[in-house]
This record gives sequence, structure tokens and C-alpha cells, in this order.
Amino acid sequence: MASLIVILIVIIALLLALVVLVQNPKGGGLAVGFQGATQVGGVQRTADFLEKATWYLAIALFVLCLVSARWYTSSAISEGGGEPAATEQPAEQAPAEQAPAAQ
Repeated sequence: MASLIVILIVIIALLLALVVLVQNPKGGGLAVGFQGATQVGGVQRTADFLEKATWYLAIALFVLCLVSARWYTSSAISEGGGEPAATEQPAEQAPAEQAPAAQ
């Protein structure tokens, strides 16, 4: 299950990067190729689709990252890796005998 979540995160991240790179902050982007179709409304639909795709992919990436963090945290705790192990204190030892001082 964990590997499926990681694979989905990678795929969504790549798609999000692609959608963001296709957009143009000036309103161009993919719409530049459809300048003749402005009367039909094709440019506006392309920009709306890219904006909605960006939001949906960003939300999906955020949710999957939260699920992944929760998944790994709960599995680490259930396996005992999340809690610090109790360390035993060594028993007190008698002081070592001191060697006589050399004169």
C-alpha cells in the first residue's frame, strides 16, 4: 500500500509540473495556438481546464502527502521504531584500584 501511495505521489507531481509549465502567466500558454478560435471560446476553455487541473492536482498531491506521512508514522510506531527504546543503566562498579605513585 505504501509503494502505491509513493507511485501516485510521483505521477501526480509530474503531471502537476507539466500542467504548470504549459500555462503562461500572461494568459497565453496553450491558448497561443488557438488564436483563431477565440470567437468560439476555445481559448477560455483551455485556460479554465489548465487552472482547474492545477488546483485538483495540487490538492491531490497535498492529501496524498498527508496520507503518506500518516501511513509511515503509524507503521513505524506499530513496529516499535517510533518510540525510543528504554536504555538500561549499568550497575555501579567498584572504583578501580589505584596504582602506587612512582617515586
